[in-house]
Amino acid sequence: MGKRRKIKRKLFQYNLIPPHKWRPAATVLVAAIFGIGIYLIRLSNATSYLSDDPQACVNCHIMTPQYITWTRSSHREVAHCNDCHVPHDNIANKYFFKAKDGLYHASIFTLRAEPQVIRALEPSIQVIQSNCIRCHESQVTDARLAGFIDNHVGHRTDRICWECHREVPHGKVKSLSSVGHQIEPIKAHAPADLEIIPKWLKESMNTSK
Repeated sequence: MGKRRKIKRKLFQYNLIPPHKWRPAATVLVAAIFGIGIYLIRLSNATSYLSDDPQACVNCHIMTPQYITWTRSSHREVAHCNDCHVPHDNIANKYFFKAKDGLYHASIFTLRAEPQVIRALEPSIQVIQSNCIRCHESQVTDARLAGFIDNHVGHRTDRICWECHREVPHGKVKSLSSVGHQIEPIKAHAPADLEIIPKWLKESMNTSK
């Protein structure tokens, strides 16, 4: 009991426990904040961001064009979003960058301040460029390229890769209004019973057999 009293005294000393008459209201307030926090985590599917699943990137609708263009690119089978867009020097840096980037994206999306055409900011450009070189180092240093690309040797480290490779991996079309939904369902926005083949076509196929 003595130890418990000492802890209580310390909490009162630092004003961490409200006066007796305010305790019910404070309890309700803390419970409400805690409940809203859990609801927001559930609503935003926050745990999915700990994975490398590309569909986590389309939890918010504004990234749908990037997801769709990636699924139609040459990178689809060899690299997912995190391969290109987060650092890979160590795991702490990877998740710190993901958290920082995610909070920024969530803030912009919540404020409805997203641009029509999404472009990488400077910190992201550095990470993407580093990952391009990490995966394609043998091509970057290939001596044969010097024979048919102007200034390749001089500029291969001081210009970004997509200065030349402009359509990798997201193509020419990148605005929110110009890329539609494709046939592959996006888990975050599709109902659980969604099927690629519509019901009327299935019935038609079954009757024609």
